[in-house]
Amino acid sequence: MEGQAPSPLPDQVLENVLETVLHFLSSRRDRNAASLVCKSWYRAEALTRSELFIGNCYAVSPRRATARFPRVRSLTIKGKPRFADFDLMPLNWGAHFTPWAQALAQSYPSLRRLHLKRMSLTDRDLTLLSLSFPHFQDLLLTCCEAFTTTGLAAIAANCRLLRVLDLAECVVEVADEEVDWISSFPETQEETHLESLVFDCVECPVNFQALERLVARSPSLRKLRLNRYVSMSQLHRLMHRAPQLTHLGTGSFSASELDPEPDYASAFAASKSLVCLSGFREIWPDYLPAIYPACANLTSLNFSYADINAHQLKSVIRHCHKLQTFWVLDSISDEGLQAVAETCKDLRELRVFPVNTREEIEGPVSEVGFEAISRGCRKLQSILFFCQRMTNAAVVAMSNNCPDLVVFRLCIIGQYRPDPETLEPMDEGFGAIVMNCKKLTRLAVSGLLTDRAFGYIGTYGKLIRTLSVAFAGDTDLGLKYVLEGCPNLQKLEIRDSPFGDGALRSGLHHFYNMRFLWMSSCKLTRQACQEVARRLPHLVLEVINSEEGKADDIEILYMYRSLDRPRDDAPKVVTILH
Repeated sequence: MEGQAPSPLPDQVLENVLETVLHFLSSRRDRNAASLVCKSWYRAEALTRSELFIGNCYAVSPRRATARFPRVRSLTIKGKPRFADFDLMPLNWGAHFTPWAQALAQSYPSLRRLHLKRMSLTDRDLTLLSLSFPHFQDLLLTCCEAFTTTGLAAIAANCRLLRVLDLAECVVEVADEEVDWISSFPETQEETHLESLVFDCVECPVNFQALERLVARSPSLRKLRLNRYVSMSQLHRLMHRAPQLTHLGTGSFSASELDPEPDYASAFAASKSLVCLSGFREIWPDYLPAIYPACANLTSLNFSYADINAHQLKSVIRHCHKLQTFWVLDSISDEGLQAVAETCKDLRELRVFPVNTREEIEGPVSEVGFEAISRGCRKLQSILFFCQRMTNAAVVAMSNNCPDLVVFRLCIIGQYRPDPETLEPMDEGFGAIVMNCKKLTRLAVSGLLTDRAFGYIGTYGKLIRTLSVAFAGDTDLGLKYVLEGCPNLQKLEIRDSPFGDGALRSGLHHFYNMRFLWMSSCKLTRQACQEVARRLPHLVLEVINSEEGKADDIEILYMYRSLDRPRDDAPKVVTILH
């Protein structure tokens, strides 16, 4: 009709519809698959992606990432590989955030959430972040380093809409001028937007008066984890200021002689919303009864810093019938694990960390506590268990009793340890895990293993995405079984194992589909690594040798896929093969 606006072009209508549909896709895997359909889907998926995950900061350049996805509001970047946590990588290896900070400041004015893991970032980076994003809300730093309290002060002062400031296992240095970063939160705000404040890894005292005022004017605060410089009496005052807390990290759980003796139990009783307790870096067992009133509602309890024994644990755990996540040190012994098995029938995740990793010292947990957990906690989905002895029978029992396991990490401390009762390899135990736990996506193996165990993994571990091997293995054939049989394998971590050049070459068909391969203290030669580099030019092969190491030795091979040229910030101990 005359005067009527022209109808939109059919292609434009289809693009509008497609963008509307893609907004409902939240899974990264689904989005990645959608982007491969055709060019129009590729463009539409890029324009509708608001959350971006980068599993390796060197897999793509900041400029390429920001150009590809121009409307990102939430960004996660990982830097060093996980084995960096075990001091297997030089401190100056890289994973610098500065290039990313500069690119984000230019390209993402609407950025609201940033999560960095194992990255090195400076105070200048944090200051740039705090000034560049007017709607910034969430900053999560996990295992990061190189920044100080000066950078934290900039975030606190400039991010007026801040909801989350979480520092987990970071190395936070104290600024030379001893910056009072807690006081940097603007006191002109009647109420803050804070929902989560985690700073248990900050190794310096805080201005408690400023912290107390901050907590008092943060009615939305649900998660608070304190460092060890906040005393129990101060914790008591904070709990009265914030009875709405759901997650509390206690920092120091011991009293000084100067502290008064408040009624701690009444404070925990009044915190009726608490579902998670963690911290306990400095613990006085006599104060443990104070948390009893809160235990009935707890779904998560983290004692991974608390060196307590079975008797002390049992006094707490008998109140925790709703517990789903439990982290603890092995000092609780098998007796403590048996108490957990008897009480925590709804347990979904268990982590047992070692107090001592010396091989010659008999560990306090064994197959006895392990099998008790499998009998009593049949809803278990994830387990990380450090021990110095384990039997095939106990691992088989775990596979039968807990078939819903998604994560199974058994770390037998010591080199090539067999079943202590039969002296047989641990093949049948790990074989049972991959055969019976059909949802398994993450597996860590250790102990005396033959190629048969890796044959089981290759045959039955079709969903495994992450495999960690430590002090285990027989011949190159074992790793060949894994690389040829696990189509979903993304991350392969191997240390102190006998695999060599043949094992490396067996993965040539699969390496492009993986995020990374790590091999340290194996039997690799530079010639084989160089051959792989030539045959797979889009992979980056980093050889990491100590400065005193021999030129032909391969101490560490770190191989990852990259869409860009190899990085230009590698230190001298890193050689990138071409």
